[in-house]
Amino acid sequence: MFSVLKEDIKAVFDRDPAARSSLEVFFCYPGLHALWFHRLSHWFWTRRFYFLGRFTSHLGRFFTGIEIHPGATIGKGFFIDHGMGVVIGETAEIGNNVTLYHGVTLGGVSWEKSKRHPTVEDNVVIGSGAKVLGPFTVGKGSKIGSNSVVVKEVPPNATVVGIPGRTVVATEQPTERMDLQHGRLPDPEAKAISCLFDQIRDLERKYTELQADHEALKKQIRSGSV
Repeated sequence: MFSVLKEDIKAVFDRDPAARSSLEVFFCYPGLHALWFHRLSHWFWTRRFYFLGRFTSHLGRFFTGIEIHPGATIGKGFFIDHGMGVVIGETAEIGNNVTLYHGVTLGGVSWEKSKRHPTVEDNVVIGSGAKVLGPFTVGKGSKIGSNSVVVKEVPPNATVVGIPGRTVVATEQPTERMDLQHGRLPDPEAKAISCLFDQIRDLERKYTELQADHEALKKQIRSGSV
């Protein structure tokens, strides 16, 4: 039990430069408290003590502002930063070392009693306010920008932004989950903006080439060589 608590606290230190002491993390991080409430509620849920599972989950929501259904499955190294307004549905599956920011929803678009919430694989980062809706998979190492609305499959190591979510980086090589030496988290929005600037530069280059070809063609026409 104590080893699990240490791992949870270490995950906070790895991903939040504002964390100053284990005591502060233990008492003042609602994302961590929500995870501990979930572990207990999930234990009740998997043993068919459904009311106790729901009630424990409800207490966690009351104290932290984070709603995690007791049926959701969560892996190791899970971290919710700030946390207020996070909602995780019953059939959601979350892999290892996943990071969520405040206002994230892992929700469903169906009332059927089946798999209706997303599967989030290892090392995914989901920015604040993002909505991931439906029973599809968000691939390993992917990043979802703030306030994006994602309703379809996300390939591994992709960056998704916008409403509806669009994949703006799909071919990048897998990167480290974070730079632990320098304490840096990947920034989905910065990567998306960088990609857009690259696309603009490419379009400008093509426009310049087309303009040069057009001018050359005009000169040929004037000289009568065409």
